[in-house]
Amino acid sequence: MTNSHIPKILVLPGDGIGPEIVNEAVRVLECLRENGLSVEVEHGLIGGAAYDKTHSPFPADTIAKADNCDAILLGAVGGPQYDQVERHLRPEQGLLDIRAHLNLFANLRPALLYAELASASSLKPELVADLDLLIVRELTGGIYFGQPRAQEVKNNVRRAYNTMVYDEVEINRIAHVAFLAAQKRDKRLCSVDKANVLEVSLLWREVMEEVHQQYPDVELSHMYVDNAAMQLVRAPKQFDVMVTSNLFGDILSDAAAMLTGSIGMLPSASLNQDNKGMYEPIHGSAPDIAGKGIANPLATILSLAMLLRYSLNQEQAAKNIEQAVIVTLQQGVRTQDIAISGSQAVSTSDMGDAVLANLQKICI
Repeated sequence: MTNSHIPKILVLPGDGIGPEIVNEAVRVLECLRENGLSVEVEHGLIGGAAYDKTHSPFPADTIAKADNCDAILLGAVGGPQYDQVERHLRPEQGLLDIRAHLNLFANLRPALLYAELASASSLKPELVADLDLLIVRELTGGIYFGQPRAQEVKNNVRRAYNTMVYDEVEINRIAHVAFLAAQKRDKRLCSVDKANVLEVSLLWREVMEEVHQQYPDVELSHMYVDNAAMQLVRAPKQFDVMVTSNLFGDILSDAAAMLTGSIGMLPSASLNQDNKGMYEPIHGSAPDIAGKGIANPLATILSLAMLLRYSLNQEQAAKNIEQAVIVTLQQGVRTQDIAISGSQAVSTSDMGDAVLANLQKICI
């Protein structure tokens, strides 16, 4: 970026609770702009919201805006009202399409336990105290994108199939992201696969070992995905960075979410080779609570912090947001999902107000 370039953030609220939680993150962003952060903001449609207006989950207008921005802040997509829509027009397809269109192959999902929320975790506090792990998930390959795929009738029997496929180029590039992340942390990387039964995992493991030669300071280990799922809930602090495929990463990151007390606390970043990224909470659109004003906006607000750090190189602004969240939790402010029994749960906007008030104090 040249000095004259003003970074542009594309905001895609999406469906369900998406607009509610994104609204709080945008308020935080506006606070930073008022305090000197130079960014432009524009809005677009994706998922069901886009389908309802354009009959496409990833319309041309959003494609153009995505191509011309520096980073994207996304809410969530999907809802039961779209279950009967053809698969290629469903909200979730919009998410897959934007990831593929921008080549967002590396998904970073931190699982950090805030000390104030140790009692909200479903595990014993001593198992999760000081938990700080990072899951690096390959995002544009594997079984979600593999061909052939179909649902058909053969000999009067319904059947369906999908294809899990990776080539060495795809594995190589996600390996480098994971090793680099490990170098900045505790220098331990665990690669998760199913090499005892899957050929695709055998190649995955081979390439991981090859790339490891370039990172001798990082300790590499391998674990089968079923064991990794068990170890995540048995002794999660053994992990520093985990790297895995699209399908396995999808599952393991949700398991890791509950270690932190709430899936509503976890942000994520999806990056391409140029650090252009899409940032979103890892939870879904939660249609059952949409419109009730009770969703936790912290994962979205923390996703904005990741956006500022990774795509805009605004480290101080990112730290200010994270500090405002920590202070808010220290003050005992809780939405329903992280409320301790007996304590009063606040609304989505109340949580946003509390973070904003603390951010204002930090920025002054």
